[in-house]
Amino acid sequence: MIPDGKIEQLLDRYDFLQHQLADPAALGSEKFVAVSKEYSDLGPVIEGAQALKALRQEITELEEMSGEAESDAEMRSMAAEELTEAKKRLPGLERDLSLLLLPRDAADDRSAILEIRAGTGGDEAALFAGDLFRMYQRFAEVEGWKMEILSFSAGDVGGVKEAVAAVSGKGVFARLKFESGVHRVQRVPATESGGRIHTSAATVAVLPEPEEVDVKIEDKDLRIDIFRASGPGGQSVNTTDSAVRITHLPTGIVVQQQDEKSQHKNKEKAMKVLRARLYEHQRAIIDAERAETRRGQVGSGDRSERIRTYNFPQGRVTDHRINLTLHKLDQVLAGEALGEIVAALIDDHQAGLLAQMEEDL
Repeated sequence: MIPDGKIEQLLDRYDFLQHQLADPAALGSEKFVAVSKEYSDLGPVIEGAQALKALRQEITELEEMSGEAESDAEMRSMAAEELTEAKKRLPGLERDLSLLLLPRDAADDRSAILEIRAGTGGDEAALFAGDLFRMYQRFAEVEGWKMEILSFSAGDVGGVKEAVAAVSGKGVFARLKFESGVHRVQRVPATESGGRIHTSAATVAVLPEPEEVDVKIEDKDLRIDIFRASGPGGQSVNTTDSAVRITHLPTGIVVQQQDEKSQHKNKEKAMKVLRARLYEHQRAIIDAERAETRRGQVGSGDRSERIRTYNFPQGRVTDHRINLTLHKLDQVLAGEALGEIVAALIDDHQAGLLAQMEEDL
């Protein structure tokens, strides 16, 4: 339950910000931008706080009316009915405001860089990684996002050894961030004559796409190597030295790009991926420092943990973090039912944060 004092604190803060914005000259341009953003972000919270305050006040008045001995029986009965209805609305408004008060990941509204790599399992792992890549492509279409392939390395018999894509749209990272981890598949490989079920794996990493101001990259911290692109088995992709490898010396992060024939385009794409990986590196350091306060969060984002199993013989998908099983394997891989898993993960994450917030209150 959100204390009345917390609601009054929010309303006072909103009034204070409104008063500051009335005199922009006194704030200065930089301060004005910061205050404007806080005021805008607080708007929906204030609407929820005002609605909850009004309902609580209404309940208090109805309780008094229904208990007044001097009121006639019909008036008391009417007040009692309205009181019952008002109390039914109370939990919903309290939960709505609690959700608005939850700490937000600053990257939730960002687009994302999606990386998929074949893991253990040889050719079958590459085929599975290809299935995952197509699943996210279709899911992006369902969500109305734009997906641009930044680099793609095919497996020897098909599928994907490694694929990196930029997924653009509002709230992409918030919807995809719990996909990071090891995805496992159990099925009979097409190349297996004995019909034995094999277990293979692929890793998925979802990185928030940073803005220019988020990551400062110094030219002196980069080593850029230019070389001739090559395909499977050393086959030359083109006849010019257009492939680019960028090494960020302070962190040792290496990004390579060779899909484009233009050296400039390869460098541009490589820098985009490098920026995302550096931003994630910075976030990981901050997250480690806050680990104690983030206990109970769904998944750690650790790419070594197995998060989901796709079982073909039984036609099911199981997310191990929330013990959710859907017997909709085909629909999930088609991107149609993946949203059910995503929504369940978000709900579970929010439930954990709500429980923590109630303890703090």
